[in-house]
Amino acid sequence: QVQLVESGGGLVQPGGSLRLSCAASGFPFSIYAMSWYRQVPGKERELVASMSPAGGSPNYANSVKGRFTISRDNAKHTVYLQMNGLKPEDTAVYYCSTWVFIRYWGQGTQVTVSS
Repeated sequence: QVQLVESGGGLVQPGGSLRLSCAASGFPFSIYAMSWYRQVPGKERELVASMSPAGGSPNYANSVKGRFTISRDNAKHTVYLQMNGLKPEDTAVYYCSTWVFIRYWGQGTQVTVSS
């Protein structure tokens, strides 16, 4: 079955960096687009970044453009989110996701940006 396991979240000061990872299994990773979403309590889950199967055509939310970078290693079945210049408003639970007939989600990893 499809499994997505995120890691790399934590507490970081404003201006700091974190790198999230998502290990995928149970489906042919290299032919599916991958995405990162985030959610804060009381708000809808929002798309942060997405990437095509071959690793091109990344898309970003306006709020993270120029600060976050999505990448993927198809050999390792892993997608990454490099987050630089973090701001308090980036605080959220970050989820890895893909669409394989239905939408699948990881369990999420908490990112907290605070001094």
